[in-house]
Amino acid sequence: MNGKFLLRDAAGDLQIVRISDRSGIPLIGTVAFGVIDRGTSLIQVRPSSSCSMSCIFCSTDAGPRSRTRAAEYLVDLDYLLEWYDLVASIKVSGRLEAHVDTVGDPFTYPRIYELFRELKNKKETAVVSTQTHGILLGPGDVERLEESGVDRVNLSIDSLNPAKARLLAGTSSYDVSRVIEFAKVLANSEVDLLIAPVWVPGVNDKDIPKIIEFALDIGAGKRWPPLGIQKYEEHRHGRRPPGVRPMRWRDFYRALRRWEEKYGVKLVLEPGDFGIKKDREVPKTMEVGEKVLVRVVAPGWRRGEVLGVARDRVVTVVSALGIPIGAEVRVRILRNKDNVYLARPEP
Repeated sequence: MNGKFLLRDAAGDLQIVRISDRSGIPLIGTVAFGVIDRGTSLIQVRPSSSCSMSCIFCSTDAGPRSRTRAAEYLVDLDYLLEWYDLVASIKVSGRLEAHVDTVGDPFTYPRIYELFRELKNKKETAVVSTQTHGILLGPGDVERLEESGVDRVNLSIDSLNPAKARLLAGTSSYDVSRVIEFAKVLANSEVDLLIAPVWVPGVNDKDIPKIIEFALDIGAGKRWPPLGIQKYEEHRHGRRPPGVRPMRWRDFYRALRRWEEKYGVKLVLEPGDFGIKKDREVPKTMEVGEKVLVRVVAPGWRRGEVLGVARDRVVTVVSALGIPIGAEVRVRILRNKDNVYLARPEP
């Protein structure tokens, strides 16, 4: 990959990879950036990978305190829209949801409001949604969200208590009172609000009912459900709060159903609650077990990985220490679910 697309941060150990049509990097194949199609009428659009927070439960080890990330990615707006159009052209439902999310926070993307506006103007796009912890937002940003055409914001508030919220965020600068004011204004705007706390057992158990009451009090969920409570899960590369063990799914759903009865609100959600339907999926270009020659184009998201390109897809190659940019490497495909490719070099 040409050096003009690579920058180093002040610490010298994190690379910022800028991806455009000149980079030679396709925008299908990784969860870190680009476009993800899971065979439904919802298309995930990921313009960047950065985050301003370091949540103690983060499944992707995002933010300033990351111990595993070697690179962050920033995608050119026009290039991202080209790939969205490609995926949208394959769909048959005619009413797509463009969901702008990231493995960090979408609002770190410098042209985020332009992205919302361009997606909303696509004839295939019926809904534009996004998700955030709101650390970069305040009440004054609601008007910009309205003007950009966003239909729904999934806002993660994990505690209404300032000290507890900072603990969960892993960031002393996180001001939940500002996020609360943002939520109140947003709930009274043209943009719908869904509050999506992560339930971390033993840490914010008592906070979840208060968040439910808050969401109902401010009038969240005008068009869609007002709440989307998320279950903390352990991930191989994610953060694991000391002493925390994930709940069993049956216990999680049992608690949600108790709260449903108590508060009179739906908490056990399904894709149909958001109008999401199964739809034609982007064809896979490589099969699991297949041996493929990839051209290495950029550092990988995590240390010890590189990004390769083969058959118009980007491939994350693990166990890749010492493999230089520009090399051609024969790899075996380990994973191809949802057109996300993971591979390992062949001996």
